[in-house]
Amino acid sequence: MSSPIPDQAGLVLEAFAAAYGGAPDGVWQAPGRVNLIGEHTDYNEGFVLPFAIDRSARVAVRARPDRRVRLASTYGREGVVDLGPDGITREAARGWTVYPAGVMWALRQRGVEVPGFDLVLESNVPLGSGLSSSHAIECAVAISLAELSGAQLSTEELVLLTQRAENDFVGAPTGIMDQSASLRATAGHAVFLDCRDQHAELIPFDAPAAGLTVLVVDTKVAHSHADGGYASRRAACELGAEVLGVDALRDVASADLAEARGLLDEVTFRRVRHVVTEDERVLRTVDALRSEGPAAIGPLLDESHASMRDDFEISCPELDLAVETARASGAVGARMTGGGFGGSAIALVPTTAAASVRDEVAAAFARAGYREPEVFSVSPADGARRLL
Repeated sequence: MSSPIPDQAGLVLEAFAAAYGGAPDGVWQAPGRVNLIGEHTDYNEGFVLPFAIDRSARVAVRARPDRRVRLASTYGREGVVDLGPDGITREAARGWTVYPAGVMWALRQRGVEVPGFDLVLESNVPLGSGLSSSHAIECAVAISLAELSGAQLSTEELVLLTQRAENDFVGAPTGIMDQSASLRATAGHAVFLDCRDQHAELIPFDAPAAGLTVLVVDTKVAHSHADGGYASRRAACELGAEVLGVDALRDVASADLAEARGLLDEVTFRRVRHVVTEDERVLRTVDALRSEGPAAIGPLLDESHASMRDDFEISCPELDLAVETARASGAVGARMTGGGFGGSAIALVPTTAAASVRDEVAAAFARAGYREPEVFSVSPADGARRLL
């Protein structure tokens, strides 16, 4: 008797059959993530506290006997994109296809003999929302191609491989947080990650048991890590570390900020202050979750948003409105999440107030003349895995 097909795999299997005929060799899944706290600390070798969410990218993949690569998706209008028999180049890839192409490029750069393949992508992680839709795609592709290639890669190696794809192929100077959350996560937990050495610890984060719900407010203001705003923030952090004589801003403590103010220009100082204080907020959040539970972290979420808005300057009016309205409607804490310049905010709200917070945020956006946001709840979910 054959095993039942997981519900999550049905759509991508149908799309694969329609695009290529027959069945794939397998279906692999990787989740998006919400960063509970710790923004722009990852590439500064600091601390982050993300969790994987119950929205994922799924890829159905079938190896080919040649080196040709063909890609399709359930939401693309371009049909099957043929990247050719050999050349996986940045110029050949377009749109979402840059992510699987980048992973294949990174694997081949590492010396892995990746066969050609046919792939279909299906994802319910909102694009450009700050929930790491791109890394969900990359992680799903990475674990599928590693398995089909027979490559024995550790989680640490997969993290660095997808970072290389993102940095050197896609052209986005991101750190290791997003893929670490997608690859390492366990349901009901957040991933406490030291970005200097990849040491990871699972921290219980059972909001429902505490009578709380995590709401995501997708502002529909799209953002991209490959644009100049993200890169300029990273450059400011690197400049700050150089002037302060440290390997990374991880090595600066809040007690050092008074001296740093005299050494740095005003903008660079504020960028540095955000990273230093955000690292400390991550540590305080972990302590609070361990000792008191989710209800205790609200003020830290609020502090984080203020720091990103004022010191790092990566918020936007829509994100600020979402955060302010959620707080005024009963959230215990709220903040923007992700790289900034758009995307999503999160709010930790009493479950009994979740519906009213949704309604109040939607009403506030309508009054402001903003595009209607999508507001939905998320739960900490398992990380990347093979579905079928």
